[in-house]
Amino acid sequence: MTLESNVPPTDTLQELDAAHHLHPFTDGNALNAERARVIAAADGVMIRDAEGREFLDAMAGLWCVNIGYGRRELADAATRQMRKLPYYNTFFHTTHPPAVALSAKLAELAPGGLSHVFFASSGSEANDTNLRIARRYWAAKGQPGKSVVISRLNAYHGSTMGSGSLGGMSYMHGQDGLPIPDIVHIGQPYWYAEGGNLSPVDFGLARARELEETIGKLGEDRVAAFIAEPIQGAGGVIIPPDSYWPEIQRICDAHDILLIADEVICGFGRTGEWFGSQSYGIRPDIMTVAKGLSSGYLPIGASVVSSQVADVLNASGEFNHGYTYSGHPVACAVALENIRILEEEGIVDHAKNVAGPCLAERWMELGDHPLVGEVRIRGLIGAIELSPDRAIRAPFEGHCGRAGRLCRESCFENQVVMRSVYDTMVISPPLIITEGEVEILVSRARSALDRTLTQLQVEGLM
Repeated sequence: MTLESNVPPTDTLQELDAAHHLHPFTDGNALNAERARVIAAADGVMIRDAEGREFLDAMAGLWCVNIGYGRRELADAATRQMRKLPYYNTFFHTTHPPAVALSAKLAELAPGGLSHVFFASSGSEANDTNLRIARRYWAAKGQPGKSVVISRLNAYHGSTMGSGSLGGMSYMHGQDGLPIPDIVHIGQPYWYAEGGNLSPVDFGLARARELEETIGKLGEDRVAAFIAEPIQGAGGVIIPPDSYWPEIQRICDAHDILLIADEVICGFGRTGEWFGSQSYGIRPDIMTVAKGLSSGYLPIGASVVSSQVADVLNASGEFNHGYTYSGHPVACAVALENIRILEEEGIVDHAKNVAGPCLAERWMELGDHPLVGEVRIRGLIGAIELSPDRAIRAPFEGHCGRAGRLCRESCFENQVVMRSVYDTMVISPPLIITEGEVEILVSRARSALDRTLTQLQVEGLM
């Protein structure tokens, strides 16, 4: 089947999809019974399905289309590079101009001291690389016993065996032998659901100090690194209390363990700075990037590594690790063009000074809705907690996820794409979103909340 001039009818595409396509994170039988939603085109912040209905994509695809859809410049950059050098590897003492240029550009943009880049094709691959780098680093320093990596419950770092183990998603760890050995998880800084009677400040300190307690139990000579997202994205947009990250940084410094900042979602403007680490004053030894690196136009990820770590790796002989598509020339060319657009059009500044403040003001107004327990936002990433009793931050006991699923479908009915994480609704719109489009987003979100409330009342859950 070719698609250049004759796209099959929607029902044909759905039938072929059901017959042949295995979807990620999906109950296949349930999807095939309902049939997949077919997205056929997109422009700016809008996507269109195969029937021509238009939706405001408040998730930027999968947290990634930072510069918006339909930028011909990225297609042109890919075409130029494909004509010149469509592929070559970076093994065997070989490189090529796009990989060199993108490495240098990332070193220029990254927070201080992060100056070397190991390329991958996704955030999952890059976090697998980080696991290898952390253990290789300490072994090369004569401390092979420092192999444990500490992460957080409900964190998401990918879905491969390594990255899925680093993440703390219980439903992922219930399948296929995850987590692998020497991965340990501590609590997340999720004040709304887990803070109890503590103030956010006290809760943030308490959760950070779980890292120090765990290092003490394991022994400092066993712990290689701590990995965390500046803001937990797929876990429900968990924005940590202000007290959290300074204490985490102190603990990592005091106990000589590497700090890995997973910037797959937060990177390239999402929090109003180029990287979430800059928003929170984090000084990572390794930083994971992907998604916004190319705005999702082509698959690419990377581990951005400090000079201190890179110098040890470079002096330790051959690092027996790599990917066929590490530094793929077309992906690198597209990423460079994406970064050029972010810089020259001031898109990160727009996110920080225009779209971010506008969205924050309008988003917080949803806190008056009777279904809403909490609203939170940082830059252009936000969440709404759904609750049957906002006064006590109550969950939907015995019906976890039902409200979120209803609200997600109500969003589609109202032509806005939001994601549900159990009973939390999350957004991360393209950074180019205008003030007028913010108004549309929030208006449609409120209508979806109204529909959801009505249905929950019918079902006796409110």
